[in-house]
Amino acid sequence: MSNEVVTRADVCAAAIADAFKDDGEIFGSPMGLLPMLGVRLAKLTSNPDLVISDGESVFLSGVPPLFAKGDVVEGWIPFRRVFDVVAYGKRHVMMGATQVDRHGNQNISAIGPFAQPKRQLLGSRGAPGNTVNNRTSYWVPKHSDRVFVEQVDIVSGVGPARAKAAGAGASRYNDIHRIVSNLGVFDMGGADDTMRLVSVHPGVTVDDVVAATGFALDIPADHSQVATTREPSYEELVIIREVLDPKGLRFKEVPHE
Repeated sequence: MSNEVVTRADVCAAAIADAFKDDGEIFGSPMGLLPMLGVRLAKLTSNPDLVISDGESVFLSGVPPLFAKGDVVEGWIPFRRVFDVVAYGKRHVMMGATQVDRHGNQNISAIGPFAQPKRQLLGSRGAPGNTVNNRTSYWVPKHSDRVFVEQVDIVSGVGPARAKAAGAGASRYNDIHRIVSNLGVFDMGGADDTMRLVSVHPGVTVDDVVAATGFALDIPADHSQVATTREPSYEELVIIREVLDPKGLRFKEVPHE
């Protein structure tokens, strides 16, 4: 294995894997490159019971490199069957977020007023169903105050406070578990279901995170109490660099510092 130092992308992959480590036998449903890498890392290390797919139509019995074809197929999950899993199955999805606010609401729909947005994005797609039915986490590769905003322009994914206000049908399974960015790890354990800073990545300070966030995070007054995100172990680095991502695709999302 290369002797190069641990990179921020490696740390992010391990942080994403840690978000799935205690899930047990559940469908790990990552959307995007780093989430896929992190989920597969968890499958090979901390949570071998995770069920993974190729992201298209089949469940996999093995854990192939990113975007590789030809692994052993364990089951069939065409797109229409995903909705059955969303509504009735055990699933942990990690999505992206164009905006996410202090209450854990996510926006992937549009930027600007709902009646006449300035920019059209993906649309809500599966975000509402994901967030009221399944454990949900978010991955943000470029942490900034344009992404971490006081209030999202349009609610696509539903945060805990909004879910509770809507009633038991929305809140029963609502579980915004982790938000992982290129600067740190967050959860919704702050006061009144607000976003809390869990850890900062190596080389990042709490002040760096505060400066890049458009709302007041729940942070201890003594910043030294904020943990540093762990670096991946030697075994995990071997898996990341030689098994899952030998081509270094992760650096497209989190470049070398």
